[in-house]
Amino acid sequence: MNSRWKTPRRWRLSAVPAVLAGVLAAALLAPSSEAAAVAGPSLETPVATLDAALNCPSSFLHPDREPVLLVHGTSSTDDESWGWGYAPALRGDGYDVCGVTLPNRSMGDIQVASEYVVRAIDRINAATGRKVDVLGHSQGNMQIRWALKWWPDLQGKVDDAVFLANPGHGIGGGNLLCVSPCAPALHQFGVGSNFLAALNQGDETPGAVSYTNVYSIVDEAIVPVTTAPLSGATNISMQSVCPGRTVTHFSFLYDAVAYKLVLDALSRSGTASPSRLPLGKCVDVNLPGVLPSEATAATAVAAANLSAEVLNATKVDSEPPLRAYAQS
Repeated sequence: MNSRWKTPRRWRLSAVPAVLAGVLAAALLAPSSEAAAVAGPSLETPVATLDAALNCPSSFLHPDREPVLLVHGTSSTDDESWGWGYAPALRGDGYDVCGVTLPNRSMGDIQVASEYVVRAIDRINAATGRKVDVLGHSQGNMQIRWALKWWPDLQGKVDDAVFLANPGHGIGGGNLLCVSPCAPALHQFGVGSNFLAALNQGDETPGAVSYTNVYSIVDEAIVPVTTAPLSGATNISMQSVCPGRTVTHFSFLYDAVAYKLVLDALSRSGTASPSRLPLGKCVDVNLPGVLPSEATAATAVAAANLSAEVLNATKVDSEPPLRAYAQS
């Protein structure tokens, strides 16, 4: 097993940062002083900072397929969420894979973190001349949705948006953790937040993007589970595909059936369809290349990091104010 899952770092059992695939693409990541090219609100984060957070292969080798951008969730990093599972599996299945590391382990203002996704989509599209497929886990789906909603030009640059364990309309955990000062993101994904009201006002799935939303009725983090489905998306519960299957919040990152649904969405026109999955689809446990010991270790790291971040992240008394562009 890779040693990154064994190395403690002060209070955090964090993975040692690792390069996902090759060196960073110079065309994507070179510091730049130019204004962001995307239409929509101005990006307040310096573009050099945004570009430095994007990890891509040194060259894009699969012109027959859209490149894939991976967006991680709360208290995690790009490598911790994707580097041991989805990134190598997707590369093995013939995809160019990029990842973005969101600031402050996604514990800060989601509106700020969303700028990293905006910039990443725009840079990958510019570098390849192709639409981008975007895959998110947990809170990372909120950044994807925020980007597509408030930067509408991105809707023409994204083919598929695939959401795993999406807190689409907020989760009760955010409210419970914010009875006292808490991290900005926790305020924002609590049910009834101003951020969620702005995110879900009007069209929840704007543009000609193919939206696939995969959730689990036994996801311990998305409570109540009725908050998961999105209007206008193809909403798929794991238990409707494999009755009785136990898929927890973190296990979406290595569940074999979830991965099959992701591949179905990415490889075909439109959204995922469980009817296209092969017979015996429910037999496999983990996605290709992931050993049970790696899944166990990664889950333990994620739990430790979440507990540590809830305690140690910068806390505020109320959610960050909505940006002017999101105020109706």
